[in-house]
Amino acid sequence: MASRDSRGAARVLEVRNLSRRFGGLRAVRDLDLDVARGSIVALIGPNGAGKTTSFAMIAGFVRPDAGSVRLDGTNVTGWTPERIAACGMVRTFQVTQPFAGLTVAENIRIGAFLRERDARAAMARAREIGTRLGIGALLDRPAAALTVAGRKRLEVARALATAPRLLLLDEVMAGLNPAEVSETIALVRAVRDDGVTILLTEHVMQAVMALADTIYVLAEGALIAHGPPRAIAADPRVIEAYLGEGAAARLAGA
Repeated sequence: MASRDSRGAARVLEVRNLSRRFGGLRAVRDLDLDVARGSIVALIGPNGAGKTTSFAMIAGFVRPDAGSVRLDGTNVTGWTPERIAACGMVRTFQVTQPFAGLTVAENIRIGAFLRERDARAAMARAREIGTRLGIGALLDRPAAALTVAGRKRLEVARALATAPRLLLLDEVMAGLNPAEVSETIALVRAVRDDGVTILLTEHVMQAVMALADTIYVLAEGALIAHGPPRAIAADPRVIEAYLGEGAAARLAGA
């Protein structure tokens, strides 16, 4: 059974002391992170902070050296990505790699096959999700012909086709122009409003501040702060992690 946070909300994800070393590099050390059901939580940090490694460990693509990952109270640490996905947690990837020889709908249907074995029913689900995400007019086109924004939506659609309870979004707004970012912010909100809890990592701070209920900040593999967006934006440790030593004092003086 999932535990609850200080406000009484059920935790769909609990990460405790998660750590991973690659040779002499401590990529992530002792990460603690909670995601309450129905929330949007962001994991941010400068380049090389350990965000992608954290995502990979949580979703089962990299085995942690220490620590645990619990999904709705079940310890899924070390499980394969397929087994974790079957339990309701899936992730997208920053570098999108659709099956170029298939149509957009056929790509989405691959995700639907996790829950639906009948090809016709899986295709119906794929089309419904694609339409809901605003790519209905593209469903019969080759996936290779999509723009960056289109590939990003396809990646989200394929993940949603697995019927997740928890969706991990990895830099879903990278490479998008400002108008596309605004559209994607609305899309992510709509996904959450449809009942899918979201953990995202993102460099577009406009999106993070607009979407996240809680933000966790990594720097050099360690958690340095967590809290609501307003508190994170004013935290000297966060300012210095992004802008360098002494930046917080300089900004305060200015």
